[in-house]
Amino acid sequence: MKNFKGIFPALLTPFDGNGKINDEELIRLVEYNIEKGVDGFYAGGSTAEAFLLSFEERKQILKTIAEAANGRCTLIAQTGCIGTDLTIELARCCESLGYDAVSSVPPFYYKFTFDEIKSYYFDLAKAVDIPVIIYNIPAFSGVSFTAGNICEFLNDERFLGVKFTSNDFYSLERIRRTHPDKILYNGYDEMMLAGLSMGADGGIGSTYNFMAEKFIKLLELFNSGNMSEARMLQAHINDIIEALIKTGVMQGEKYVLDRLGFNMGPCRRPYAELSEEQKDYIDKNVIPLL
Repeated sequence: MKNFKGIFPALLTPFDGNGKINDEELIRLVEYNIEKGVDGFYAGGSTAEAFLLSFEERKQILKTIAEAANGRCTLIAQTGCIGTDLTIELARCCESLGYDAVSSVPPFYYKFTFDEIKSYYFDLAKAVDIPVIIYNIPAFSGVSFTAGNICEFLNDERFLGVKFTSNDFYSLERIRRTHPDKILYNGYDEMMLAGLSMGADGGIGSTYNFMAEKFIKLLELFNSGNMSEARMLQAHINDIIEALIKTGVMQGEKYVLDRLGFNMGPCRRPYAELSEEQKDYIDKNVIPLL
């Protein structure tokens, strides 16, 4: 089995001048991060603008990433849709492409009961022969899992672990205590050190796209017990994130990569494009910190 611990960029989706997926730049982004030493990629997630893409576009980026990585690292695909059948179709596609695991947000919008959500995940787990990772992101999905809810999945061997994009670190610690062998990913980049301290095995994050080396170092410092330097590095990372929040995080991340030599294009509408003033702010408050 591939190594699922460590640092996994949640890959952004580049677009060309016509608003189409720019496969060439996506391949470059994969290579750029492999050269930095990331452990794998989280493909097709929130950062990929998955819910602004067509179903075929989602398949396209997953195929491009799998071919670019070519077995050199661990690949996790976020295949979540509101409907179970669509999620399974995308998951089976990923399995055929050689992904090591699939992940999914809970079905959202219709305020499904936990029993319905549980059926959704178990139907997914039954449909593929690769492990499933629960994606806990209550701020965006509107679904608030308790530690007990998550453990109902993790008690089954088909569920590998959790992408934990929440600041409820008490629940994270409770999950780690009851399931020491499962994989737990910290989701909020600005809280990476806190997640590690409560039992995370690594992280999945969007700012990893352009500064994965900082998170690789942060994990090394934590694992070596150098907490003073780790806190300093987390604070430095948070200075960058604080500046991005003021301009729009995903738009800002794409612009940072543009400044690093990529051609990412803007985010899909209804996201607004950055103004010249916002770009100038990033130039002055983010680029010098990289």
